[in-house]
Amino acid sequence: MTQAYSNDLRERVVQAVLGGNSCAAAAERFGVSTSSAIKWTRLFRQTGSVAPGKMGGHRPVLLKPYRDFIVAQLEQTPHLTLSRLQALLAGQGVKVSHDTVWRFLRREGLSFKKNIVRH
Repeated sequence: MTQAYSNDLRERVVQAVLGGNSCAAAAERFGVSTSSAIKWTRLFRQTGSVAPGKMGGHRPVLLKPYRDFIVAQLEQTPHLTLSRLQALLAGQGVKVSHDTVWRFLRREGLSFKKNIVRH
């Protein structure tokens, strides 16, 4: 994953632009792209800072609001399959993939289909 340029470099580029250089000239002088110089200057003028915004992050857990519903379904039918659980969620207006259901169950530590005990 790429990293943001240092604030020091960003500040030097912006100061060069504010000092009268064009964004293209400042970018060439400091070895960055012209679009970076433009964006950093715009950011500085809007916020007073050249600090980068947050990079990356995690997606919210889509099924978190439906945890109680899922647990109730698993308690009612302990041998419920992922496909059936996905269909039940679709009946609630929640369209998610098979994998999303699996990852949610695993993350929450919920068991979804019991092994058949053979005697």
